[in-house]
Amino acid sequence: MMQRQGQIEADGSPASRRTAPPQKRPQPAQTQVGFFHRVVEFFREVRSELRQVAWPTRPEVANSATIVLMTLILLVSYIFVLNYAFHHAVDFLFRS
Repeated sequence: MMQRQGQIEADGSPASRRTAPPQKRPQPAQTQVGFFHRVVEFFREVRSELRQVAWPTRPEVANSATIVLMTLILLVSYIFVLNYAFHHAVDFLFRS
């Protein structure tokens, strides 16, 4: 069966890969497309891609925003405490 699929040779050795030579595609006739047409086509493609996006629901956005806000508050507080501690440590070291 493997021999019929081309995976092994008749003697049981692995078959060498046979690839077809690359085929040349016929070049389309080059026509002059105006700037306006290209811009319109671009926005059509953008609209088509945006229709495929899985947009989040309102509760998902609210949950994500809450998590981001809480993380932001936590990190700002942590950096504030570190800055305050290092400020007082350096002030204590250099106080005469």
